[in-house]
Formats: sequence, C-alpha cells, structure tokens
Amino acid sequence: MIATLWFCLIAIMIAGYVILDGFDLGAGMIHLFVTRNEEERQRVLRSIGPVWDGNEVWLLAAGGTLYFAFPALYAAAFSGFYLALMLVLWLLILRGVAIELRSHVESPLWRPFWDLVFGGASTLLALLFGVALGNVVRGVPLDSNGYFFIPLWTDLVPGSDAGIVDWYTLLIGLASLSALAVHGACWVAYKTSGDLQTRSRAFGAKIWWVVVLLTAVITFVSYQLQPNIAKEFSDRPWGVIFPVLALAGLLGMRIAGARGRDLGAFLCSSLYLTGMLTSVTFGVYPYVLPSNVGPATALTVTNAAAAEYGLWIGLWWWIPGMLLAGVYSFFVYRHFAGKVES
Repeated sequence: MIATLWFCLIAIMIAGYVILDGFDLGAGMIHLFVTRNEEERQRVLRSIGPVWDGNEVWLLAAGGTLYFAFPALYAAAFSGFYLALMLVLWLLILRGVAIELRSHVESPLWRPFWDLVFGGASTLLALLFGVALGNVVRGVPLDSNGYFFIPLWTDLVPGSDAGIVDWYTLLIGLASLSALAVHGACWVAYKTSGDLQTRSRAFGAKIWWVVVLLTAVITFVSYQLQPNIAKEFSDRPWGVIFPVLALAGLLGMRIAGARGRDLGAFLCSSLYLTGMLTSVTFGVYPYVLPSNVGPATALTVTNAAAAEYGLWIGLWWWIPGMLLAGVYSFFVYRHFAGKVES
C-alpha cells in the first residue's frame, strides 16, 4: 500500500514538472517561429525568465524521491540510460547558458547563435523526455538482477534487442515535442499581447492538429505493444477517467484558444498533459519499469521499493518539504503574474 502511494506521488511530481517546465521548453521551441524581432524575442524570454530555473527543481525533486522510494529502479534506470541521461544533462546546461549569456554581448552573430542553442536544446529535451517515456511503456531488457544496458539504437524495431530509440519511442518523442510546443504557445499567448500573442495562438492552433493525430496513433500503438495497458483498464474500468481528462483537455484547448481565452487554453493544455501521463502511469502499474524479455524480470512497486518502515518515515518528511516548495512556487507565479509588456 505505501509503495503504491509513493508510485502515485512520483507520478504526480513528474506530471507537475512536465506542466511547469514543459511550457518554458515549449516557449524555447517556438520562439524563433513566432517572433519577428529582438524586442519580441526578449518578451518571450521574460515570460519564462522568473520561473524557468525554479521549474527544473521539480525534476530534481522527482529524481531524489525516486532514489529514496524505489532505489532498485533508480539504480537500473540511471545505469541503463546513462548515455541518454548525459545528453539530457548537457542540454539542460546549454539551455541555461543560452538564456543567461545571450544578452551579454552586442553582436549580430552572438544573440542569434544563443537563440538557436536555446531553441535547439529545448526541442531536443522535449524529444528525449518523450523517448524516455516510450522506453518505460515498451519495456527494457532487464536481466535477473534487475539491470540492463541498451545502445542508443539498433534496427529501430521494438523488441528484446531494441535500442533506446526505435520507431515506437521516436513516435512518443514526436508526440511529446508537439504537445509541449502547443503548451508553450498557450503560455506565450497568455503572457504577451499584440502581434506576438496573435502569432502564438495561430501557431498553437496549427500544431494542435498534429497533437490530435499523434495522440490517436500512440494510444492505438501502445495498446498493441504493451499488453498490460489493456489488462489494467479491463480490470479497473474506473481508470478510464484518466484518458477522459486528456480528451477533455485536448478539446478544451481548441475551444478556449478559438475564443481567445488564453489562460483557459493553457489550463486545458495542462489538463491534457496530466491526463496523458496519468493514463500511462495507470496502464503500466504495477510495473515501475517493464521488461520486454518477460514479466519475471520486470521491476514492480513491490520488488523495487525501499523498506516499508523507511517509506513511512520518508512520507512525513516529504509532505512538509513539498508544501514549502508548493508555497514558494505559488508566491513566485503570483508575484510575476500579468502580461509581459515591451
């Protein structure tokens, strides 16, 4: 019971990270497409400037919680996905450096270079996070000791000898990229005004159709590739609430965006991301890391969790810690509320 609770808490933290850091990743992806001059690019950066580094704290918090609650999963994932995690680390560094350094030198080459780095790192991060999620749904070749190693790619076909990147994980990566691009467009439209706001709305409306298509495709393919998803939804029909949330968020984005209700569109985008991530979490349970060579070697909430006593003690430390982090985040967002003016 306590291990399942921690499984849910980590899923909530990851969803919180995707919602919060997702919009500034999305803003980074789209800023070169929706801006027309330096003043507009600065407005996009100012829309995320007070919060982007604080948003990444939730990734660290989720990683630390994972280490505490499911040490076997942490050990397996951080060794098996070592190359991918190093890529994520370097992209996070490059993204932060680009934001901080672009305004330090007045040059016709300096700012465009760092803008390109910022956009490229944001795009690759969104893609890599989606590929990582695809690996969790598909499963990895865990051995009897709970460890694995896979190359970056092999023949791009899912299976026991597949790499980190195959056609399925790449498909999930593209879905992640498009979803966060729309999420970022909703945020920029909400935080800006004038022509920049109009272009952001239009850009988000176009990418929305890509999100709809990829959502349908990855849902169908995931059911075929991971049989545990169909089993969980069949055994616990109440879990349909999670994909319903995703569908409601997807439709709400379109309706609110068409009516110019940018805050509503952003909140619906957040609901869509939450619904998709909770659907995945529900579908893979009780696995925390499925095995694509057989269920006997998979890591579950039972065999990957820390001792029960430690999980209970940790819960009483986690609650006040997350309350403090939540209050701080609320204060920051309230303090920097409103439009970013030129």
